[in-house]
Amino acid sequence: MSPAWDLPDPFVIDIEADASAIDEYGHVNNAEYLRWVERVSWAHSAHLGLDLARYRALDRAMAVHRHELDYLAPALEGDRLQLATWIVACDRRLTLTRRFQLIRPADGRTLLRGRTRFACIALSSGRPRRLPTEYVTAYGEALVIE
Repeated sequence: MSPAWDLPDPFVIDIEADASAIDEYGHVNNAEYLRWVERVSWAHSAHLGLDLARYRALDRAMAVHRHELDYLAPALEGDRLQLATWIVACDRRLTLTRRFQLIRPADGRTLLRGRTRFACIALSSGRPRRLPTEYVTAYGEALVIE
């Protein structure tokens, strides 16, 4: 079954829910979903040419300002999942917004939808700083209109 993504042209990673992700309720712990959101964000940025080494060279980083995660259904141990991300907003100055969707392809069910707003900071000081041109270009070219 092909996933029904909410938006076109997703950047997707495959995930398997292993035993370390399972909590006392017998399903993937909510905090694990947040780790996966971080993982797909980094993977997508690296795919766009903005990996950690590039962030350090430019003394800039995209720091989380706000996460919104809607947990729609549980993932269980052994589930094979796909997590997609899209850049849906970039103000070309300070902020960037990503959306996320986690699907279990076996039944086509969406387990999570999320949104994260990032603010650009200088790594050296932690203070807000303008997006470098390289960020504006890379993230802007990946922008998907909702």
